[in-house]
Amino acid sequence: MGEHEKDRTAARSDAARTDAAPSDAAIEDRGDPTTQQLRTVGQRRREAERKLDIHLEEASHKGEAPPNAGEGHSEG
Repeated sequence: MGEHEKDRTAARSDAARTDAAPSDAAIEDRGDPTTQQLRTVGQRRREAERKLDIHLEEASHKGEAPPNAGEGHSEG
């Protein structure tokens, strides 16, 4: 093995160690949701709750007559 080959091998092993560190950190962080992911989940949850409230309101008023029912009709 020549002098240049030793330098290249050493450089590759240094690069491998440098590349390994971010991937190890990424593996550890993979379980924790990011701030953006938490915001997205919260936003979707709020939208779902609003939609559910609307459906519940509509369901509770379904059997009732509409507020303007009977207006415009004259009895007599």
